[in-house]
Amino acid sequence: MNGPAPQPGAAPVILLTGRPGVGKTTALRRIVAGLGERAGGFYTREVRASGRRTGFELVTLDGKRALLATADAGIELGHPVSFGRYRVDLEAIDAVGVPALLDALRQGLVVVVDEIGPMEIRSLRFREAILEILEGDVAVVGTIYGRPQPFADRVKAHLRVRVREITVENRDALPGEVLAELRV
Repeated sequence: MNGPAPQPGAAPVILLTGRPGVGKTTALRRIVAGLGERAGGFYTREVRASGRRTGFELVTLDGKRALLATADAGIELGHPVSFGRYRVDLEAIDAVGVPALLDALRQGLVVVVDEIGPMEIRSLRFREAILEILEGDVAVVGTIYGRPQPFADRVKAHLRVRVREITVENRDALPGEVLAELRV
């Protein structure tokens, strides 16, 4: 599912998609490691208890952390909205995730966003930040929800965006390929 080639002269926007558990975030973290200090933004990490996933944590590349979503009803969240078995904290996205993205944009870093997905896009500020980043001239690497969803589909259709599907077969090679594209 490779998208169109980026516009000539435009900084690339490369978004990984694939089935749950295939390794999108792992591949993204390998790309971030290869970029070093040239990257800013955030990734998400599973929160686990007793071997079960209980939520997701938002981790910025400069070390800030916030609980993005939890299935634990005993945990208090700033501004929760329901999503399946999880409560998603829009305040965490707005106060930690969005500033990390916009700071990376302003500094001209490669913007890292994991993920443009159904939890995150419940935040209006997050959606506005993604559109602002797409209109900028910085490289972007991230993950995006693969299923049809109006906002994610709008992002995938943007002229600068190239969607790359990650599979079990290509997940080891894909980070190196993306790093090569980002260095152009």
